[in-house]
Amino acid sequence: MSSINPNSEDLKKGKKRARFYQGPAEAEKKFEEKMQEIEIKEKEKATEEQAQSLSLPYISLKGFPISPETLSSINKKQSEELKIICFFNNAGQIRVGAVDPQREEIKELSFQLEERFHGKTILYLISEESFKHAFKLYEAIPEIKKVSSGVTITAEELTKFRKELKSFKDLDERIQKANITDVVAMIIASALENRASDIHIEAEEKDVKIRFRVDGILHDAATLDKTIWPRIISRIKVIAGLKINIEDKPQDGRFTIFIEEGKTDVRVSTLPTAYGESAVMRLLKSTATSLQFEGLGLKGRAAEKLEREIKRPNGMIITTGPTGSGKTTTLYAILNKLNKPEIKIITLEDPVEYKLEGINQSQIDHSKDYTFAKGLRSILRQDPDIVMVGEIRDLETAEIATQAALTGHLVVSTIHTNSAAGAIPRFLSMGTKPFLLAPALNAIIGQRLVRKICEKCKEEIKLDEKTLKRVKEILSKLPEQEEKPDLDKLKFYHGKGCDACNNIGYKGRVGIYEIMNMNPEIEKIILSGQLSEYDIQEIAVKDGMVTMVQDGLLKALDGITTIEEVFRVSE
Repeated sequence: MSSINPNSEDLKKGKKRARFYQGPAEAEKKFEEKMQEIEIKEKEKATEEQAQSLSLPYISLKGFPISPETLSSINKKQSEELKIICFFNNAGQIRVGAVDPQREEIKELSFQLEERFHGKTILYLISEESFKHAFKLYEAIPEIKKVSSGVTITAEELTKFRKELKSFKDLDERIQKANITDVVAMIIASALENRASDIHIEAEEKDVKIRFRVDGILHDAATLDKTIWPRIISRIKVIAGLKINIEDKPQDGRFTIFIEEGKTDVRVSTLPTAYGESAVMRLLKSTATSLQFEGLGLKGRAAEKLEREIKRPNGMIITTGPTGSGKTTTLYAILNKLNKPEIKIITLEDPVEYKLEGINQSQIDHSKDYTFAKGLRSILRQDPDIVMVGEIRDLETAEIATQAALTGHLVVSTIHTNSAAGAIPRFLSMGTKPFLLAPALNAIIGQRLVRKICEKCKEEIKLDEKTLKRVKEILSKLPEQEEKPDLDKLKFYHGKGCDACNNIGYKGRVGIYEIMNMNPEIEKIILSGQLSEYDIQEIAVKDGMVTMVQDGLLKALDGITTIEEVFRVSE
């Protein structure tokens, strides 16, 4: 057998011929690649001609070097939605390529980039192919994946503005002269400094109103020029991860800010209105360090009775009241009181509002069919001692909670009624069996929140005759077991308004309560099925229950709140 020399001239010629005479498949592939190349060149030429007709500069980004920092000037989500790429950002020059640079959202984003980087944005027209090529860089560069948002609010900004914005007046004056980048940071900083729970930014016919909900009441804080509102709402949307090009539908988003007090979650809701979109931001502090049982505002025999009930090993404790009456706060304070290493506590919430150390907290998810009822069934298999259910709103949840209370668990939960006595008819109207409910209930807490008088500007006042007569009549009906005030020496107070409270007269909130303990007479009326809320209330008062309005008036006598506040929330 003859061998072939790999370096022979014949073999070299054969290789050259093989390269020249390619197979049909290879030739077809080459042909397609060439045609695609020609097509791309034609599209680029058409894009360039379009740019000339629009009086815009043109660029092809194929092969153009773009640094990770430059690319991250616009986050990946925005880039994909708007088909826009930042390809140069240096020394005050921001150059951006867009497939459709005439879109309003892109013009708005250009303004935001200018405000953020303190430079001038130049818009270029690019082709679809050019955009696709540059967009791939987001995946190719690992650092870009870490960029969650192209716009953020730093802790340094908030700390700086909080020192400067001590009152609503400060905000209103400063915000008129601020650039768009600082406006949102200023609003949030002022809200934090003034203890606001919600920020309302509402588009009206002539201007935009900024209002803060402080201690449950909305207050006008500042106004904005209507012309800059589109840019501000766009910035809020970007921070919250919402779509800036959707203006005719409600959207919900969220973001987190880190401040000295810890982490604060901000839930954002936008809503289209007659004069443009409005936004509401809810500030949720994720710590529950201040939620102590002793700080709830319970006093006298009511505090003693509730403390005794929560230490029982089983049964059900229900808090009741309208939305925003502090029910969940009361439950958290009870859990904090009971939280010990030897006790297993599990909560089921919608959503988890505060993180509690040492407690297992579970959040329901309707999209995955994880409801209160199904979650409660699962929780009971985890061998808990104490279970908190965020809200009892249907028969299935009520039945499982009742059974748990009867089988060795302490269950704490909330229900929506106007008074403690109204909770029992509410349970029965759901279909809860009377013979199970009566032995399961330990106590029902009715509550409201009232604003506290500002200590800096508190002063004594005199009531008019009509109001004074009404107050005396209510206090005269206090249970015999309670220490009664001298009705001829009643003193009341209010806050006249000062810088410390933004001239509101109030600062902070406290609860007013009525605590109804179960007794044989109430159990009997539940089992009879012939019950009315008024009958139950009468029995509870006869048994020594101080009503919410009475508790409020006693707090007003102590100079904690005002008569107006007590009657506002309890009558």
